[in-house]
Amino acid sequence: MLAGFKSAWKPGALVAAGLLLGSGAPTPLRLLGLPPQAIHAVEAAQPELVELGHKAFYDKSLSGDGQVACVTCHDPAKAFSEGRPLAIGISGRHGTRNAPSLLNAAFSAPFFWDGRRATLEAQVLDPLTNGNEHGLSTEALAQKAEAAGYGSPAHLREALAAYVGSLAAGDSPFDRYQYGGDPGALDPAQRSGLLLFQGRAHCADCHTLGPEGASFTDGQFHAIQIEVPGVAGRLAEITSGLVGLSPERLDQLISDDPQVAALGRFAVTLDPKDISRFKTPSLRNVAVTAPYFHDGSAATLAEALDREIYYRSVGAPPVLNPADRADLVAFLGALTSSAANTENSSQGGGR
Repeated sequence: MLAGFKSAWKPGALVAAGLLLGSGAPTPLRLLGLPPQAIHAVEAAQPELVELGHKAFYDKSLSGDGQVACVTCHDPAKAFSEGRPLAIGISGRHGTRNAPSLLNAAFSAPFFWDGRRATLEAQVLDPLTNGNEHGLSTEALAQKAEAAGYGSPAHLREALAAYVGSLAAGDSPFDRYQYGGDPGALDPAQRSGLLLFQGRAHCADCHTLGPEGASFTDGQFHAIQIEVPGVAGRLAEITSGLVGLSPERLDQLISDDPQVAALGRFAVTLDPKDISRFKTPSLRNVAVTAPYFHDGSAATLAEALDREIYYRSVGAPPVLNPADRADLVAFLGALTSSAANTENSSQGGGR
């Protein structure tokens, strides 16, 4: 599927772009506008671990059928997202959730749409041992990691987390306008959209902006009306069936059963108020990472925006005319990083 695939995000390119910093080095342009924790994560990256993690990210031998790698669902040409509603893994198996972009994962904690992993280190090996993704048993993972030169699974985990954490990308037109002092970086429609975003549309209530940088996520969990057939009539049965499950069994159920996956944060906390709550995704690079929501059910940015405004709003939704909505979409398009080049970020192959 990805034979011959090479990425411009290999560690050497990161170093050349100034993304892997030494102590005391100035912040490179491509990190402009990112929150301090993302910049600190890049500064702390160990190049040797990043190099090893990069190799593992593209290594199909780390799957049960030798056909799946991390890059299968996180394509650099799509800002490290997949471009499909639901992730597809080993033997063409479909999961139950959309594969989000990995750009700026350094400030995306907690991880997964339901937040069931607190750190990158705790999350990065889960896809490898998931039956619908890489399809390896823990024993097979240990054997393959050793055979491929990654050492123990613990060392592989450390390397993959280092590589994914290094994928930091700011320097969008918004960043140049807001944090770089360039008043011409946004056009009039985008400036109008920014005012709406921060004002009466209330987008910034959950997709936060700060004085030093913007993550465009509050890291919290919110409900949205996405219907999954059969859930309402079986809610008591489905929720009670999650009590006492091992983490491994819960992971597999979330990946196998759309009705369990639709419970969102509840599957982690077992708190009824968390039913159908999902993590707020960052809006960085949102214009190039369709489709949207945890189940990929919104095909376009305009559709996703309307559902956010009119279904997730607290109290009465804001009154936005078609021009307002168009300006908001224009602003969201200004959140695409200069480093998220969907035309040229891959070479020599593709899907």
